[in-house]
Amino acid sequence: MLLRQLEYLVALARERHFARAADSCYVSQPTLSEGLRKLETELGVSLVRRDRRFEGLTPEGERIVVWAQRILADRDALQDEAVAIRSGLSGQLRVGAVPTAVTAVSLLTQPFCAQHPLTTVQVQTDLRSSEVLEKLQSYEIDAGITYFSEEMDRRFEFVPLYREKYVLLTPHTLGAARLSQATWEEAARQPLCLLVPVMQGRRVLDSVFGEIGASVRPRVETDSIASLFAHVKTGRWASIVPHTWLHVFGVPTGMRAVPLVQPVRTARMGLVAAKRDVASVMARAFIEVAERSDMAATLERLPDQTP
Repeated sequence: MLLRQLEYLVALARERHFARAADSCYVSQPTLSEGLRKLETELGVSLVRRDRRFEGLTPEGERIVVWAQRILADRDALQDEAVAIRSGLSGQLRVGAVPTAVTAVSLLTQPFCAQHPLTTVQVQTDLRSSEVLEKLQSYEIDAGITYFSEEMDRRFEFVPLYREKYVLLTPHTLGAARLSQATWEEAARQPLCLLVPVMQGRRVLDSVFGEIGASVRPRVETDSIASLFAHVKTGRWASIVPHTWLHVFGVPTGMRAVPLVQPVRTARMGLVAAKRDVASVMARAFIEVAERSDMAATLERLPDQTP
């Protein structure tokens, strides 16, 4: 069995297309197909459902691809460890983040890159919280920044970073801009644009509205925090956004960020990594940076606002 054959299988599972999988492995499609057939012969099981096009992995293939991902991840970890021993940490750190945490990522990547100048960082954004965990399990990322959930106790290591707070972002044209703070009931009466319901950031808001018995039907829904800001800028809508975005962009001209109270609600945010018998050198180094960070103190206060 060749590691290259395992790479073909993992690429096919990821791309769901023979030609794209071959391109990602920098080989021809016949070479990839032949490598997969040899792997099937050696294992004695059918891995791929074939017709004129890719129709998915067999049940056996779905189980084998998990082993292939693990073996290749261990191979990469071994190589990274050897390089780190020889000349210091190098290579690429892969981080995934939910949209609400994107602006906080730089508070970790900056000290990480300063401490390990031979490394590069790839940040995947706009991931759902479930996708962050899935990508960790399939070895597609080294670490993620997302919401805490109970399912992390057994399979994942969670390093608390800060508690996400919420503000009513409103244009000066709406009456809510005159408030020093707003209740969630007052927020529910605004013409709202919010994240789509499938996103964890939106589910947090819906749980609060449900708790106070408020019915919310936003006119606009999006999967982008930046899009929420853009809609508020038109002067027609208000939104509820995580306070961390204000620390990067400030409160844009013509808007006001009003803290939400009654109830005061926060959500635990942190760095998450998959629990492994031997953690990758990249994940270990990033966790060490997270454990030393004081992100909560940095994000505690809202930025100054112009009247």
